[in-house]
Amino acid sequence: MASPSGLSHVYVGAARLTGGTLGGIFRRAVGGDGWERLTKGLPEVTHVHAITVHPANPDVIYLGTHDGPYRSTDRGERWDRLAFPDGDREVWSILVHPRNPRTLYAGTSPACVYRSDDGGETWLRLPKAIQPERVKMAFASRVTRLAADPDRPDELYAALEVGGVMRSLDAGQRWEDCSADLLKLAERPHLKSRIQSDTDTEGMMDGHALCVSAARPGTVFLAVRMGLFRSADRGTSWEDMEVGRFSPLTYARDVRVSPHDPRALYACLSPAARSQDGSLYRSLDLGETWTRFDRGVKADTTMMAVALHPSDADQVYCTSRTGQVFGTQDGGRTWHEHRLPDGVQDVYAIACG
Repeated sequence: MASPSGLSHVYVGAARLTGGTLGGIFRRAVGGDGWERLTKGLPEVTHVHAITVHPANPDVIYLGTHDGPYRSTDRGERWDRLAFPDGDREVWSILVHPRNPRTLYAGTSPACVYRSDDGGETWLRLPKAIQPERVKMAFASRVTRLAADPDRPDELYAALEVGGVMRSLDAGQRWEDCSADLLKLAERPHLKSRIQSDTDTEGMMDGHALCVSAARPGTVFLAVRMGLFRSADRGTSWEDMEVGRFSPLTYARDVRVSPHDPRALYACLSPAARSQDGSLYRSLDLGETWTRFDRGVKADTTMMAVALHPSDADQVYCTSRTGQVFGTQDGGRTWHEHRLPDGVQDVYAIACG
């Protein structure tokens, strides 16, 4: 369903982590000038962690914030807080069921998964979505990405920062830990990493994003601190995709499958969580090979997220941590930068539609 105005928009979400920085949700019309900070119905200080545009109606947008989930039915002009059962949960991911858009899933911090069967009006906490705490960080573990298998949409996967991967094969009723093989991989010297904890498994447990492609049902693609990894058996075992063969940057913050070509994957790669470089790579063969996609782009900080337009394959957008937003409207031949307002420092999410 197209917007009544016929316009597409890009949305970017940021957190306000320190005094003097600017958080919230920002919108820019494709082909338009400047960014709008959308505030109606949102708290004065809003930390935005996730943005999900409804796959069938781009006027409907869901936000994951420090204050729970919000919904807009007019492309962000006004927001309404959705009734969430636990007021102390930050929402870090929102998934719309690929076949039943009234069913939503939300991932939170502390790490839990919630489901709504009425478009977000009411929510139920899924009690068995629990992951073992293997790594003690300065922040609570959070569900940074939820994904469903397009061919088997009741098969759900969750990436946790810092907590590995878990799955449900029955629409969220039961959940299983899928991290055993990730922990084995963490025994390899080049996959050991610790920043805050007392264990070298920290880097492999640092899950940022995952996706599943209709071109290979049951195969999960995972972005963690140590790179890109793949499971061909629904998360039971994992292998290193060795993206370092194609990119000098291997810290993986985002990975998504194209809504237009199920063999095409996009990944945000950088040197580290806070760095002075970042790039967007694309694979056209389900991750067997990768090439840099953001021609001519110079990111000054870590590349955090990528957005793929649901109805226009030529539109791709990505954003750095400090609010550089890069976009192409011609399939990657040319790129333009549209920087967010001064003061934005901690960008986590980008979406378009």
